Amino acid sequence: MKRPVPVESASALIDDKINELGDWRGKTLAKVRRIIHEADPEIVEEWKWMGTPTWSHDGIVCTGETYKNVVKMTFAKGAALKDPSGLFNSSLDGNVRRAIDIHEGDKVDKVALKDLIRAAVALNLEGKSTKKPKPKPRRASSKRAY
Repeated sequence: MKRPVPVESASALIDDKINELGDWRGKTLAKVRRIIHEADPEIVEEWKWMGTPTWSHDGIVCTGETYKNVVKMTFAKGAALKDPSGLFNSSLDGNVRRAIDIHEGDKVDKVALKDLIRAAVALNLEGKSTKKPKPKPRRASSKRAY
């Protein structure tokens, strides 16, 4: 099993990625990152899947992927979230995830994005508190049927 990247290292790797991009994608990823931390100061930065910035709070909240023409925020449980502002514009057909594709020049609705992040955190916390305890293993019966 792979060991997780320590939080300090993950944050440094995200810093490096932002600096390496050096264009609108780096600026956009940095802006999204600030909004995520403003929405939830307890969020944890992680570095997963060989280079994907990931933000978690009792489970994955979202990832921040960068491609040639888009910065993509993928919400792990996005299909279960209400999106009254219509931020989700990608991965709309799936049963679990939803994504926001941010193109060069797009304005990020900071208030709506914060609301979406807080809702994703709340969903993770809700899922944690409603998990049922695992049943205890049963012992084999000593009675035999004849």
